[in-house]
Amino acid sequence: MVDTHCHIFSSDYNNIDDVIKRAIDNGVRMIIVNGCDAKTNNEVLELVKKYDIVYGALGIHPEEVDNYKDEDIDFIIKHIDDDKIVAVGEIGLDYHYDYDKKKQIMLFKRQLEIAKSFNKPVIIHSRDSIQDTYNILKEYNVKGIMHCFSGSLEMASEFIKLGFLLGIGGIVTFKNSKKILDVLKEISIEYIVLETDSPYLAPEPNRGKQNEPAYIGLIAKKIADIKGITYEEVNSITTSNVSRLFDKQLMI
Repeated sequence: MVDTHCHIFSSDYNNIDDVIKRAIDNGVRMIIVNGCDAKTNNEVLELVKKYDIVYGALGIHPEEVDNYKDEDIDFIIKHIDDDKIVAVGEIGLDYHYDYDKKKQIMLFKRQLEIAKSFNKPVIIHSRDSIQDTYNILKEYNVKGIMHCFSGSLEMASEFIKLGFLLGIGGIVTFKNSKKILDVLKEISIEYIVLETDSPYLAPEPNRGKQNEPAYIGLIAKKIADIKGITYEEVNSITTSNVSRLFDKQLMI
C-alpha cells in the first residue's frame, strides 16, 4: 500500500522511527510526506534521506500565505529535483478561513509554474474553493492528486479529465460521509489513491485519535466494501495508480 499524503513531523510525533515501523508492519510500502512551510519542507528532506519508504513533496500550504517568504519558494526550486522528491505539494486554495484569496491564487500559481517547469506532479489542497481550483488548474499542463477530495461527482470527473487522481482518506469511513461515498460508487478505482493525511482525520474505529500511515489499510478495506472488490485488489490497483502518476520517480 501507498500513503500518498501525510505529515509525519517531529512537532506531532514523539518517535517517528516507531511510526515508520508500524507502517511497514501493516503492509505500507511507501509514504509521501507533504511539506507545508519552510520548517516542514526542511524536515521532508531529512525524512526522505533517513527512511527507505519515505518520499517527499515540497510546497507552501495556502494557510501560510501571510507567512512565507520568497526564499521559501527558492528553496522549493532548489530541491524539487532532489532524490525522492516526487511532487510539488501541499499547495492549493483554502477559502474556509479568512485568508486573502488574491494572495492565495498568486502563491498557488507560483508553485504551479515550478511544477510545470520541472515536470513534477502536484498535490492539491482545495477547501471551499473547488471551482477556482479547477479553473486555475485548467491553465496549466500538470497532473497530480486532489488531496482529500470532497467535491461532487461532476467535479471529480472534470479533475480526472485534467489528469488528476482522487486522494481518499479516513473521511470515507465516517458515518456522515455520504457525498464521497456516492462519488466512489461511480468513479473507477483506476482514478483513486489512498492517503491518511496523518496526523489528522484518523479512520474509524480510531476517529479522534492521532492518525498515522499504519491505518491506511482501514481506508483500503472501506473502499473494497464500497466497490465490491477485494482488499488485495484495492491495494494492487491504487499502488499501480501511484506508479503511473509518478512514472519512474518511485521505487515500488
